[in-house]
Amino acid sequence: MALTERQIMLVQTSFDQIKASPEAVAALFYQRLFELNPHLRLMFKGDMKEQGQKLMTMLKVAVTSLTRLDTIVGAVQGLGRRHAGYGVSAADYDTVAAALLWTLEQGLGPTFTAEVKAAWAEVYTLLATVMQQAAAEANPALVLV
Repeated sequence: MALTERQIMLVQTSFDQIKASPEAVAALFYQRLFELNPHLRLMFKGDMKEQGQKLMTMLKVAVTSLTRLDTIVGAVQGLGRRHAGYGVSAADYDTVAAALLWTLEQGLGPTFTAEVKAAWAEVYTLLATVMQQAAAEANPALVLV
């Protein structure tokens, strides 16, 4: 699965529009995530403000690396293995996708077009697939759906 130049541009441009408010974006994301699945809150033991900073830093690295994904594959795989250790399931990846897309829609308003949404969904799917494959290699008992 390869990203097109247009998808990369759409994701990077839209991220530029929301990155000025990282704390608000992260808070909105986690609020929505826990609304969609309250049980996920139990996976977060530390300071949620710090967790939000980590989320936004990870998103920034991923978004800025879209033209050279090979440079972040190892880090994304490591993230997948760590998430497996936290008990993240395949279904949880779908919930995260829904929360992320909803958060982007809230933050971007009318500029969150169907094309922008599809580009973000493609990027998320690509990265989540790498994470899930690494998690499955680390823990063959995991079932990917």
